[in-house]
Amino acid sequence: MVSGQVSTYGGGAPVPGAVVTLIDPTGRQLGRSTADSLGRYAVHVPTAGSYVLVGSATGRQPQVATLSVGDFSLEYNLVLTGNGGLAGSVRSGDQPVAGALVVATDPYGEVADSTITGADGGYRFGNLVAGEYVLTVSAEGHRPTALALTVGDTATAQDVFLAPAAVVRGTVRGRNGTPLADARVALLDPAGSVVATRTTGEDGEYSFPDLAGTEYTLVASGYPPVAAPVRVDGTGQDGFDLFLSHEETARQSEPEPGPLD
Repeated sequence: MVSGQVSTYGGGAPVPGAVVTLIDPTGRQLGRSTADSLGRYAVHVPTAGSYVLVGSATGRQPQVATLSVGDFSLEYNLVLTGNGGLAGSVRSGDQPVAGALVVATDPYGEVADSTITGADGGYRFGNLVAGEYVLTVSAEGHRPTALALTVGDTATAQDVFLAPAAVVRGTVRGRNGTPLADARVALLDPAGSVVATRTTGEDGEYSFPDLAGTEYTLVASGYPPVAAPVRVDGTGQDGFDLFLSHEETARQSEPEPGPLD
């Protein structure tokens, strides 16, 4: 005899009416039971041996287990997770974000499902079973975000809001204001690590898009180098020009850089 309880994910609520089927290694059905109001089931086993136990219920993911049954009764509980799915929208302010990548990972870091938002910013995981997940959302021009959530037995709704990614851009100029080509501009984080580098073209322009931090240092070289702190808030810092010269002294543009809301 194999008996036990059929319950749901997490809370362990019973699943009355769940069907439990016992199958032998050749695929032949040997027994069938319907769980009672407490989720209890029991199926008869003809002899000791290896069997397959299948539990199923409407609106839930089935569970399949291979059991080795001896001369005594075996207690085996089945857990049938819900199939409610997850849906929502990705927005930035009051605008939908189309083309955003939405990834759901399980507690072990494995990707359970992924999708791309539509023109309305909407996404949907129709076959995501009940459980704990981390939802990671990224989109060009926005700062990525991640949040932990629980998907229940019924449909779960979760909207995600992305903040715009900041941009620092400007022109490297000589003391007379002429744009300088082939100047190397490096962006450093507060720890002094290089985040990215750019080499200016004929127009002397540089740009660092998709910045997630707030405090950086810009270093321009190719002439006597100059360094300038920059604080990134809101959408970033635009028109942050750097001035280089062949003289020993170098200066940055006025006024002093400050936060841009």
